[in-house]
Parts: sequence; structure tokens; C-alpha cells
Amino acid sequence: MLYRRFPKVHQDISILGFGCMRLPVLENQQINEPLATEMARYAIDHGVNYVDTAYPYHNGESEPFVGRALADGYREKVMLATKLPSWLITKPGDMDKYLNEQLARLATDHIDFYLVHGLNAATWKATSEAGVLDFLDDAIDDGRIRYPCFSFHAALPLFKEIVDAYDWTFAQIQYNFMDEQYQAGTEGLQYAAKKGIGIVVMEPLRGGLLAKEIPATKDILAHAPVQRTPVEWGLRWVWNHPEVTVALSGMSAMEQVVENIACAEQGKAGSLSKDDLAVIANVKKALAERVKIPCTGCRYCTPCENGVGIPECFEFYNQAHIYDAKEHAGGIYGWALSGIFGGIPAYASCCTECGACEEKCPQGLPIRKHLKEVAEFFGK
Repeated sequence: MLYRRFPKVHQDISILGFGCMRLPVLENQQINEPLATEMARYAIDHGVNYVDTAYPYHNGESEPFVGRALADGYREKVMLATKLPSWLITKPGDMDKYLNEQLARLATDHIDFYLVHGLNAATWKATSEAGVLDFLDDAIDDGRIRYPCFSFHAALPLFKEIVDAYDWTFAQIQYNFMDEQYQAGTEGLQYAAKKGIGIVVMEPLRGGLLAKEIPATKDILAHAPVQRTPVEWGLRWVWNHPEVTVALSGMSAMEQVVENIACAEQGKAGSLSKDDLAVIANVKKALAERVKIPCTGCRYCTPCENGVGIPECFEFYNQAHIYDAKEHAGGIYGWALSGIFGGIPAYASCCTECGACEEKCPQGLPIRKHLKEVAEFFGK
């Protein structure tokens, strides 16, 4: 296992993090606890010392599982991260309530890295108004948390605003070779690094989409000067960036744990050659050519008066075609646009064809037509 350091933490952190959002499950969708425990402890025994969970993962069962899995001395071997459910915060007292509940669920007296979870414009405004920065200061002072962090799901300007607002330890962002311009992206990664803020990467394999063989890229990889699995190409690209401390992987099978640990033994910053990077560039180009709807995600079409998540609908539709992954993309589409975080359903089928979005689209896209395609593809 290779290790790096966050600029503000004087401790070695494994470059591979054990994510607890996609643990193996039984037929009833409950966590397969014996297998998940075996996986977590195997990872820790082989050098992983960053474990990451959150309040809502596995319908609230991830944190209690982690507390049990880290018994028998394993808690002392890791830096533990969990997250404040930002969308549930309506008043100052909520933050203490959730933190104290999480400490009990995790069976620990402190959390090493405490993230304000999933910040976007709405949750940043709500938590800021509730006094989240003062709350973090107080929780550090009383020892319940050690380091304040945040995870991010919005556009670059807001990312920079949040980075500048507080003395964060690290930011957790989605980043992989297909998402260099997505949300915070490369510019955000470099901006945070210049401010002395570390980076933990979530979705380094885009939720597993970059981990499988795809017909469109199979020939490219077969003729690469160095033979690597899609998983190794994806993880090595992330670790090639010196700004990244941890690539967080949500592993759901022991085989994935073993493979990712083996990849981490080679993940030195700057270790990919020009030829290696050319292979990845060719893969990226081949996948980009499979985009069905050329939406740039500029969001000029939003907000929709009927609540339709237009860019998100197009993103999940494109994912299904780019990666030959209709079931995977459809599952995320069904969950992410359901209004689960207190909003209203945002599916393509909610479109009333008013046409207001098309008047604002700088690309001149026939949005109503495309939304019909998405609705027919994923169903209602």
C-alpha cells in the first residue's frame, strides 16, 4: 500500500479508501455483514487506513455496520470519515443531534474526518444559515471530531466559494478521466490544492462504469503498450494527480478489494507515461463519441417550472448509452430524481412540453423531444 498526506494532517493516509456505500447485500437488500466485515478487515489488514461512510448509506445501516466491523481493535487502525446529512438540517440543534447519533451508531467517541455531506447551493445556504461553521468549531473543540471536511455536488463557482469560506481539511469531489470538467473538476481540484486543502476522490471509476470492459474501448486497451485492466487504468489515472490523497472505492465484492489493493501498490503520482495518458485519451474520445444528447450541463434551461431535472435526465440517458449500462443508469435515474432529499420528482416524464427551456438553451437543443426519448427509455 502506498500512502500520502493531507496538507493539514501529519499522518500517512492510504491512497485507497474503503467506501461503505456499496457494500455487498443479501436478497432482501440488507448488508451481507459477514462478507462485508471480512472485506473491510482484509482491506485494513493490507494497509487501508481510511474508511468512509455516511448517515444515509444502505438506508441508514452503513454507520452501525461500520461500528461493528471496526470492533476488536480495528477502530484504532483507521481514520474514520462520516458525513453530516446536510439536507436534513433546518435549525442549529439538528447538527449536534445528528453528530451525537452518529457517534453512537459508529460506537466511537470521535470521528476523524467529519464531512458536511453533498453540498450544493441549497444545502450550503441552509447549513450556513444554521451555523454549520460555528458547529464544526465547537465539535472540534469538544473532541467529537478531529478534522472538518465537505463533499460536493454542484458547479465550480460554488466550490470555490465553499473552499474560501472555512479552514477545511479536505474536499471530497467526483473525479475520473471522464469527469475532468464535471462539477469541481480539474480546476476545482487545483484550486483547493493551492489553498492547502486535500482532495479525496469519490467515483474514481464512475460507480463501476469504468471498471468493466466496454466494446467501444476493448480494441484500444488490447493494443495499449502496457496491459492493464480497466480498473487499473481508471485508478492509476486518478492517483497520477499529486493533488489527490485518497481515491475512495465503494467495493461490493472481495475480488474488488483484492484488485484495488494490488492497483494501489503502483499508484504513484506522475507515474503514468505519455503513452499511458494517450491510451486513456483515446478511451475517453471513443466513449465521448457515444453521447446521444449533446447537453453541456450549462443549466440555462433550469429551473423548470415543473421541476424536471433536465441536465440530469440527459446525463443519465447518456451514461446508459456511453457505457452500455441501461440498468445501472436507470437505477440512479430512478433514485436521484425521485425527490428523495425533500424535493419533488424530477423525471423526464414530468415534462408538460411548455417549451420554456428550449427558449433558454444556448445549444438550441430540442429539449422536449429529448425528454420524451428519456421517458420512453427509462419508463415512468
